[in-house]
Amino acid sequence: MKGLKKVAKLSIRYIFLILLGYLMIYPLLWMFFAAFKSNAEIFGTTNLLPKSFSLNAFILGWKSIGQYTFTTYFINTFELVVPVVLFTALSSVIIAYGFARFNFTGKRFLFMLMIATIMLPNSVLIIPRYLLFRDFHWLNTYLPFIVPSMFGGAFFIFLMIQFMRGIPKDLDEAACIDGCGPGRILFLIIVPLCKPAIISVVVFQFLWTWTDFFNPLVYITSVSKYTLSLALKMAIDSQSQIAWNQAMAMSLLSIIPCIILFFAVQKYFIEGVATSGIKG
Repeated sequence: MKGLKKVAKLSIRYIFLILLGYLMIYPLLWMFFAAFKSNAEIFGTTNLLPKSFSLNAFILGWKSIGQYTFTTYFINTFELVVPVVLFTALSSVIIAYGFARFNFTGKRFLFMLMIATIMLPNSVLIIPRYLLFRDFHWLNTYLPFIVPSMFGGAFFIFLMIQFMRGIPKDLDEAACIDGCGPGRILFLIIVPLCKPAIISVVVFQFLWTWTDFFNPLVYITSVSKYTLSLALKMAIDSQSQIAWNQAMAMSLLSIIPCIILFFAVQKYFIEGVATSGIKG
């Protein structure tokens, strides 16, 4: 009797999780199948599956409008995202190492100041940043994204500090006895042990930068330097009759790198977020 009750409870849980998972993934499924439909079929039927599969939406959508194709927009996005992710991860690790392992004058004040910046809304900073970057002649370039990433991000620094505090200092002392300086201790001992947290930083920053629409809209003015988010919006705004199947096709292609990255490092990403939250 107890065995039947246990099986019934597990069955109910699995059914609930399956239904919940289907509801969460349904928008992605709809976007995937909509890319193979015509506009009339998208709005004229509630069927999820298309009547016939056609790649015309991908071919025409990739050509985009004007003289630039989505090849340009993908290249632009990678040129923006890759340096930002690399510099953010490197600088956040170095700054977090200083907070986690060294004592210096004003450490507590600087840490509190850094944490306070997390609570500052981006809308408050957008005008001062724009004026500053305008005076630096950085507008219509990727420098407003790349240069700030060289100084870390408060959220990522805090995440790395929490992870590093869980690493025994005995390892640092043993390495110091063997003749290692702070730099070698960081890159030979701390960084390998912080791999899950570093990957979490990479995933978060990649997703946030890849999908960012507002900041590129503010700083980028030339179509030749548009990122994918701007290109998708431009394709919708510039046509009197929107080809939604093409928009869905390009949207689908634009999220593929994010999906590949997440599933490729899913194990380390979950470990890094979970461990950073309980250590310290």
